[in-house]
Amino acid sequence: MAILSVENATVLFDAPDGGTVSALDRVSVRVEPGSFVVALGSSGCGKTTLLNLMAGFLAPTSGRVTHGDHPVLGPGAERGVVFQNDALLPWLNVIDNVAFGLRLRGMPRKERRERARAMLDLVGLAGFADHQVWQISGGMRQRVGLARALAADPEFLLMDEPLGALDAMTREQMQELLLDLWARTGKGIFLITHGIEEAVLLATRLVIMSPRPGRVTAELDLEFGREAAAETSARRVKSDAAFVSAREQVRDLVFANAQV
Repeated sequence: MAILSVENATVLFDAPDGGTVSALDRVSVRVEPGSFVVALGSSGCGKTTLLNLMAGFLAPTSGRVTHGDHPVLGPGAERGVVFQNDALLPWLNVIDNVAFGLRLRGMPRKERRERARAMLDLVGLAGFADHQVWQISGGMRQRVGLARALAADPEFLLMDEPLGALDAMTREQMQELLLDLWARTGKGIFLITHGIEEAVLLATRLVIMSPRPGRVTAELDLEFGREAAAETSARRVKSDAAFVSAREQVRDLVFANAQV
């Protein structure tokens, strides 16, 4: 399978005063199949810009983005995106939201609804297919968004702070769900967050970014997500002394960046 790669990417935006704002400065990140890469940094460090490059929503000012040997020139079916807000269509029920992308691709109704039901089962929402989206909780809506992204069977999932708006209990449950889905599907995942504990738990590769202009200032290989997926207990892993030590190491790196 191909690697999703951002190579030496710089992104400049036009400023209101006629100048430019540097969002990313020579950033390189690789997402390999089966890896769980997390970008961590404060608000405004360019995390979402980096994800938008991978998704093909944005082109770099310089540098390049590739999927295998091919340049990323726009959105593609091999890259599924899960947004910070669930971005569900309020006039469709749960199953039709999950099947919406398949409908646009011309998949027959029976086939796409079977696929959507399978994805809802995968994310623990088998009994909610016919509910309206306004009838389900915020955490359940995020699961629907995840099921919709999975329905197209992408090679990579790109996740823009998908748990940021959830309460603490729901967020922990969703962390465990993400790890379970990652372990079961083997997909490459790129997730951005400003939550230090969340980043240390989920990442097999943690990318720490500096405030604007966003740069990669440190990268760490971690194994806590694999442990939590194997034991299905994020809470036990978080209480382990090795996890606490890694979390504090990452905290020091993040706050050192903030002082630059």
